[in-house]
Amino acid sequence: MGDEAAAPGITVEKVVHTYPLIRHTDMSEEMRIEAVELSVTACEKFSSNNELAARMVKESMDKKFGPAFHVVIGESYGFEITYECTTICYMYFGGNIAVCIWKCS
Repeated sequence: MGDEAAAPGITVEKVVHTYPLIRHTDMSEEMRIEAVELSVTACEKFSSNNELAARMVKESMDKKFGPAFHVVIGESYGFEITYECTTICYMYFGGNIAVCIWKCS
């Protein structure tokens, strides 16, 4: 499919990141590391069910850092949120899975 639009003799390669790619965060180092590790584990464990992956991350973050975390995991979504400073992380995993974690007070 992707090669049809390319000029003859040119190959088109799709880059898929196998590591988490953080787009934006203002979390503390400890919270960021925990959020990334939880997200990777959840996305790998529940690769076919983003809702269960998001629930796992939310419950773990609530236990460790206090309640009112929100988590969205999926493809092709946009968002505009209000969040508590130093509690947001927006990242990609597996190429096209976006993970957004934030806390509201």
